[in-house]
Amino acid sequence: MAHPRMYSDDDPYLADLRAACLRFPEAVEVEAWGRPTFRAGKKMFAVFEGNDDHPFAVIVKPDPSDRPALLQEPRFYVPAYYGPSGWLAFDLTAAEVDWAEVGELLDGSYRQVALKRMLKALDAG
Repeated sequence: MAHPRMYSDDDPYLADLRAACLRFPEAVEVEAWGRPTFRAGKKMFAVFEGNDDHPFAVIVKPDPSDRPALLQEPRFYVPAYYGPSGWLAFDLTAAEVDWAEVGELLDGSYRQVALKRMLKALDAG
């Protein structure tokens, strides 16, 4: 049974997040578990999510060495399901969104899953 759609295309932040994610080489959007996920080939590097406590957030997998510092920030939290694998969620509603900061988070997450040819294209671009 398919998951029900858990978002709307006109949700705040989604258009900006799509643009930020889809700028990466070979990045695609795939709806999974009722949410937009962004992938480098077959591997996920970001998820647009929301819940009762954080209505709009992006889930990324930060570099393990950056994770402790990010968790000191109130805008980050450990998301259900993804958290045990090292992923963190960034609450887009906690403050005015700095899209350059979001871009850095996405870049770090993308680099962990992208193929060598994708990274070469990213670094050349």
